[in-house]
Amino acid sequence: MIETIRDNFTESIQTKIAAIEILPEALEQATYMMVQTLIAGQKILCCGSGGSAMDAQQFASLLLNRFEGDRPSLPALALSCDAATITCAADEASYDEIFSKQIRALGQSNDILLAISADGNSRNIIMAMEAALNRDMTIIALTGKDGGEMAGLLGPNDLEVRVPSNKSQRIHEVHQLVIHTLCNGIDNCLFPEHNGDE
Repeated sequence: MIETIRDNFTESIQTKIAAIEILPEALEQATYMMVQTLIAGQKILCCGSGGSAMDAQQFASLLLNRFEGDRPSLPALALSCDAATITCAADEASYDEIFSKQIRALGQSNDILLAISADGNSRNIIMAMEAALNRDMTIIALTGKDGGEMAGLLGPNDLEVRVPSNKSQRIHEVHQLVIHTLCNGIDNCLFPEHNGDE
């Protein structure tokens, strides 16, 4: 048991070391994209399924409330929180449309969709991306493995942050770090006077 525990920690560390070699430029670009969107008075819609839904909810919560320091609330919405909307969409249409229906209703040109999937093949996330493209939204995709179908949907103004791992648990761990890094970067850009450890 102890050896297995150590192996999990070691593998997690090794995945983060691999990520630090390839992700910083993409994270810098994603941060600036989000900052420009927020400065322009637009919003960030977030979606993911399963563990990725929790990532989407955490990101939206941190923007709406606070990250490390008190500052004004920022407009972000996780599309996985409204049980009535999701179950109605799943019942009346299809589970694959639980996010795309919301995006068609709430998404506006120049908003950002933060789409999160460890393997890049979640059908409801792919349909969300298609809806975002139809609304002239920008997409930032957090993926892993080979990027899946999500990678093929991205245009020149979109961005993929792909974790260099084929193991879902390691990808989710790095996605958590990515979310915290984005929040830290946004706060540093927009509210440097409010940002600090507490």
